[in-house]
Amino acid sequence: MSGLYEGVLRGFDERRRAEVVAAYMAVEHAAEPVPEVRFAALREPALRRAVEQMLALNGRTLIRSEQTRWISGYRDEVAEALAEDPACVPGVRERAVLTLVLIHSVAIPRAAGQLADDSWLSPHPTPVDELRRRTQLPVGELEAALRRLRLAGLVAQVKAGPDEAGGFVPGAQFHRLTDAARRRLQEELILAAGPDSPLAAAIRARRRGRGEST
Repeated sequence: MSGLYEGVLRGFDERRRAEVVAAYMAVEHAAEPVPEVRFAALREPALRRAVEQMLALNGRTLIRSEQTRWISGYRDEVAEALAEDPACVPGVRERAVLTLVLIHSVAIPRAAGQLADDSWLSPHPTPVDELRRRTQLPVGELEAALRRLRLAGLVAQVKAGPDEAGGFVPGAQFHRLTDAARRRLQEELILAAGPDSPLAAAIRARRRGRGEST
C-alpha cells in the first residue's frame, strides 16, 4: 500500500491495518456495493472513518447503499471539476443515448410507481428497437455509443427472458453517485424529458437563484 496512506494507517496494529486496506480495496474496485458484514472496517465507525480518510486523499468518498452496503465515488467538488474537463465527459452521442436509457428504464417506471425515488438502477430494460426509434443516429453510431457506454459502466445489457424483451439499463457506475449527484441527475432528467413542464421551470429558477448553470 502506498506511503500516501501511512498517516491514516499508522495508529492501527497489523490486523486492523489489513482490515482497513481490505475494505478500501473492496469499495474502490467492486462493481456492486459490498456488504458491510464481510468487512470489519465497514461495520466499525472508527475503522470506517479511516477508510473514508484514505478515499479522501484521492478525491473520493464512501457511499452507503441499502443501509448495510458501501461503495466509493467521487466527492462532489471533484466530480464538478472533472465535468469541466472534456476528456472526462462522454461525447454528445453517448450522452443522448444514456439519456434515453434513463428516461425509459428509470423515469417512466418511477412515474408509474415501479421504482423507488432514489434508485438509479432498474430492472426495466430499454429495448434496442426503442432506442432506434427515439434517436436519429445511424444504427452503426448507436451501437458504437452503446458499446462505449457499456465499457464505461454507464449502461448494462440485459438479455431477453422467455417472456420479455432484453435491452439496456443504467450500469453499475450509478451505484457511485453521492446524494447530491443523485439529486442533480434527477433534475437533469426532468429538464431533458420535460423541458417545458412547470417542474423544469422551477428547477431552472432555483438554479438561477443559486447562480448555477441551467
